[in-house]
Amino acid sequence: MKFTDGNWLIREGFSLSTAVQAHEIWVQDNTLNVAVSTTPIHNRGNMINTTLLTVQFHSPLPGVIGVKLTHYAGTVDHGPSFELASAGGHAVITENDDYAELKSGDLSVRVSKGMQWAVDFFRGEKRITGSAFKSMAHATDPNGDVFMREELDLSVGEWVYGLGERFTSFVKNGQIVDIWNKDGGTSSEQAYKNIPFYVTNKGYGVFVNDPGAVSFEVASEKVKKVQFSVPGETIEYFVIDGPEPKDVLDKYTALTGKPALPPAWTFGLWLTTSFTTNYDEATVNSFVDGMAERDLPLHVFHFDCFWMREFHWTDFKWDERVFPDPVGMLKRLKEKGLKICVWINPYIGQRSRLFEEGKKNGYLVKKPNGDVWQWNLWQPGMALVDFTNPEACEWFAGYLRELVDMGVDSFKTDFGERIPTDVVYYDGSDPVKMHNYYTYLYNKVVFDVLEEKLGKNEAALFARSATVGGQKFPVHWGGDCYADYESMAESLRGGLSLGLSGFGFWSHDIGGFENTAPSHVFKRWLAFGLLSSHSRLHGSSSYRVPWAYDDEAVDVTRFFTKLKCSLMPYLYDTAVYATEKGVPSMRAMFLEFPNDPGAETLDRQYMLGDSLLVAPVFSEEGEVTYFLPEGTWTHLLSGRAVEGGKWRKESYDFFGLPLFVRPNTILPKGANDTRPDYDFADGVELGLYQLEQGKMASRTVRNMKGETELSVTAVREGATITVRAEGAGKPFSLSLHGMGNATAVQGGKLTEQGTIEVAGFSGQIEVTISL
Repeated sequence: MKFTDGNWLIREGFSLSTAVQAHEIWVQDNTLNVAVSTTPIHNRGNMINTTLLTVQFHSPLPGVIGVKLTHYAGTVDHGPSFELASAGGHAVITENDDYAELKSGDLSVRVSKGMQWAVDFFRGEKRITGSAFKSMAHATDPNGDVFMREELDLSVGEWVYGLGERFTSFVKNGQIVDIWNKDGGTSSEQAYKNIPFYVTNKGYGVFVNDPGAVSFEVASEKVKKVQFSVPGETIEYFVIDGPEPKDVLDKYTALTGKPALPPAWTFGLWLTTSFTTNYDEATVNSFVDGMAERDLPLHVFHFDCFWMREFHWTDFKWDERVFPDPVGMLKRLKEKGLKICVWINPYIGQRSRLFEEGKKNGYLVKKPNGDVWQWNLWQPGMALVDFTNPEACEWFAGYLRELVDMGVDSFKTDFGERIPTDVVYYDGSDPVKMHNYYTYLYNKVVFDVLEEKLGKNEAALFARSATVGGQKFPVHWGGDCYADYESMAESLRGGLSLGLSGFGFWSHDIGGFENTAPSHVFKRWLAFGLLSSHSRLHGSSSYRVPWAYDDEAVDVTRFFTKLKCSLMPYLYDTAVYATEKGVPSMRAMFLEFPNDPGAETLDRQYMLGDSLLVAPVFSEEGEVTYFLPEGTWTHLLSGRAVEGGKWRKESYDFFGLPLFVRPNTILPKGANDTRPDYDFADGVELGLYQLEQGKMASRTVRNMKGETELSVTAVREGATITVRAEGAGKPFSLSLHGMGNATAVQGGKLTEQGTIEVAGFSGQIEVTISL
């Protein structure tokens, strides 16, 4: 929301009471408190008919400082509130003649005691941002509605990222971003997953702690500031220091929740019925058997909306006209080695068997007059489950448990964005704040059922909407995109932005959702999709089986699916890291290369984990332009070594794309290229790439529980490479890339092909390689 008219004036009809002077500072309960006047106080007469703002500075976690700005403290907070961690007791508060300071870790905030209000955030002795004179404000609009506003400084060359899954330009400078979940597809400024958190290339982040309608002006209203505002009398935000961008995500997700670890099977290829297509068990089997007959590894089959009878969504009941034996059908599919996912949403159509149950027991969201809230958008007479009612949650969960008992392994939790604000919730929650927060409660109920029934690290959703904390319930996908290169690119921008908002795992509809892609778009999208954390073939009105496009699409599907399966030892280690540190599996380039200016604005390529660079091809001709950071990179598919530090333009066929291994990398490849869920350490092949003098490379190979099975480090000194491994007795092999050939090995066997084989061992082993 804009409040000013240029740099000097206030917009017509608005009024602003801005922070201009610290009147009183005091410390209470490890919190630094400041009473701030909105007019200069030169004498006692100035204290009459004025406004005071109260600012509280505190620290929930090391390196994180919270700022709470309040106008009227008597306003009741009806909730909901984000679930935040807070250990407390981290703040060290000091004062001198010039300022009061609260310090947490290496981050500190200083409040000026002078006649001019100023708040400055420091990393050590370096200022990273701040709130200047008149930046904090209480505002009233022409309708008499009230808001709280803050403006934080941006420095020269500072870029802003994140704010949820946004499909607009990757760098958010110059944009207006409203945090309000909407079902707008991938081709608009709207977003399914709005997160009031941003990170900058200066190594800090800002999280606005409000589940409602937060409005951001990112270097737009005032080009050297990020402005954010919320309705009401209070605003709270947290400044989170890195100093590296990865560290910011680690601390942000420590505050709001780490992503859960998805089961290994979810990383395989998902195939769906698509949305409005016709299907029954015979159709489904024709897809599944067709994949097997063509040697196309398939791991999850998804039933979209019409597994339930039309107009009965959601009733959790298989359409008996189409699926007369759902239990038997699921059993037969699972005997083919598949996991099963079914579509659901939290909307209850009037013809659903759940409608009368929900109405009778008070499980549905109501109007202020007590009626059940309903509309006809999406489903006739549609109502909404009230997840603020514990009994409604248990009611909804009961139907999910029945489906899990039938053989369902996962739920696609669609929708959750079109949430009304003219309603009353069971627990009295503010309906405006519930608009965004609703998706958290919805997805949590579903995720909790899967964890309860299947066990920890066995639960996985395929979710579309999200808010802060939603990262705890993976996986998320990018929503409804068109079947063209532009939507492919905007989907990637959305995924990278979501990853910079604390979400570890992300997917998208390979080939696009709306319309049917030309075969060349589908084949290019296959490479991108199967080099994403999660991979799904899904569409709207047409099937997404590869042979519906052409024979080459079948071959491309096979090639990249098998490649992904073979990379599972690497991908699962990356997944565990995401759960521990909040760093996404698919990473914007500047996350891995924060000191390389060339990486700061890249949005058509990404790092898959820490060691693989992926640049999808967005053209029929196969031309692609990409940037390689410094060092000697190795093309994974061809073995070609390429010097970085510059842009490159190349052409690829449908079986290739820029897929490069970072120098000083140990890249593990598994012995199974047909499944994502296998013993990753059994016979694992380790590739040691471009190990430089005096450098170390390391890698962990885990089991499907995320536990370490093999830990390997390699150090190069001159013509000698020393490899140290620790594990539980499983053999592995090691190949060298870009360092010459091994001439002698101690602790392992050198084969005629130049591979070093290390026999089974228990505990530790050291292998010395002479070049």
